[in-house]
Amino acid sequence: MCVDGTHIRIIPPMNDRDHHYNRKGFYSLNALMICDHKMVIRYVNARYGGANHDSHIWSVNGIDDFFANKHQTGDTTVKVLADSAYPSKPWIVTPKRNAAPDSPEASYNTHHAKGREIIERTFGILKNKSTCLLWARQLHYTPEIAICITNVCCALYNICIAHNFSE
Repeated sequence: MCVDGTHIRIIPPMNDRDHHYNRKGFYSLNALMICDHKMVIRYVNARYGGANHDSHIWSVNGIDDFFANKHQTGDTTVKVLADSAYPSKPWIVTPKRNAAPDSPEASYNTHHAKGREIIERTFGILKNKSTCLLWARQLHYTPEIAICITNVCCALYNICIAHNFSE
């Protein structure tokens, strides 16, 4: 499985504007998603404003507790590939920091990055199938409605993946 956050552009909300204004310079939801090797979205949480960092969302929404519990009860085979924004834990596989060129750590990072491409491809297909989520567009609704729209888009995406629907 792979985890990452993706920004869903929204109009400036009436309340909590600072909470939704992200580091990229626009208002958004930061949707944390986990996908499997078949690009099926196994988890989505779009309740957090764009100003929240991926690792913060990971730590406060309960998903880390879920994986920690699996690990503590003996299921140590479940791993989640994550980028360097996430904490390194037995169930979270992150790249090696400051890897020297041509070192085993650099090779590991290359393979790690290739493994994580699946979450980026998942985001791309999701947003191309649900064009309201594309970066060039924005949802013209309250954050609460935008969260629901994001969740529905993910559910419809999974239906398309399960039934091999193209377009």
